[in-house]
Amino acid sequence: MPSGRSAGSLAGRSVALFGGSGFIGRRVAVELVARGASLRVASRSPRSPDQMRYRRGDAAGIDAILDGVDGVVHLIGILAPHGSDDFMAAHCDGPAAIAAAAQQRGIEDFVLISAIGADPASPAAYARSKAAGELAVRAACPAARILRPSIVVGPGDGFFGLFSRMARFSPLLPLIGGGHSKFQPVYVGDVAAAVAICLARPETRGGLYELGGPEVLDFRRLLEMMLRASHRRRWLVPMPWSVARLEARLFELLPRPLLTRDQLKMLQRDNVVAAGARGLGDLGIEPVPVDAVLREIFG
Repeated sequence: MPSGRSAGSLAGRSVALFGGSGFIGRRVAVELVARGASLRVASRSPRSPDQMRYRRGDAAGIDAILDGVDGVVHLIGILAPHGSDDFMAAHCDGPAAIAAAAQQRGIEDFVLISAIGADPASPAAYARSKAAGELAVRAACPAARILRPSIVVGPGDGFFGLFSRMARFSPLLPLIGGGHSKFQPVYVGDVAAAVAICLARPETRGGLYELGGPEVLDFRRLLEMMLRASHRRRWLVPMPWSVARLEARLFELLPRPLLTRDQLKMLQRDNVVAAGARGLGDLGIEPVPVDAVLREIFG
């Protein structure tokens, strides 16, 4: 799907993409190559022989990944702690070490994907770790660009994809907290374009951009739109926060929980672009509306 975007050639540029095998990372990789960049994709779980393995704390490995590149993108993130992979390690310690190594090599073009809601005072550990990561990366690399997307949607996403899978087997879908939480869903292609434009434009150095789509929609409305696009009818059943917390506590016993109590804390705050924040429009990108995204997902 085309999205409105400014010119931003990356011809002749070499970019290290940390987290390039994930949902957003794959789309960023396509965008950067389309704009002429050569890529070095690093992943904690490489999916092909041409990807490099990234291990947090492996200084020699990070140096090898950064050797010869002039731009860095950090996309690695987790939604729930797993073993030694906790929020601070993934969202703060890891990107800070990469930013410091990049700065030592004189690499000024560093892009960090954070999240709307990043806040050192947030009740959610996820949001606090994102805020800590932003501060640590800026301390190591003052020119870093920080991008804070709302929920990122598109084919293979973790939002519409999750609930559409649930709708295949369940006659009802839960409206957590009554379905009143507000989001500003942003198309994955627009996020990828934002990354590319930040790398291409020196004037974006040191910038902070909050990335949201053209519509602010509550949880109920998003599920209604998803069901209509997928041609399904399901009951939307309000789930009180107390019940959701109980279910999340049970889910947390699983290796990869679908829902956590920390995520519920995030849901209790609206996930929308802050008033006055720089965003997609400042990068010359016309955001794609949710209806168009759903047509791409469900055909």
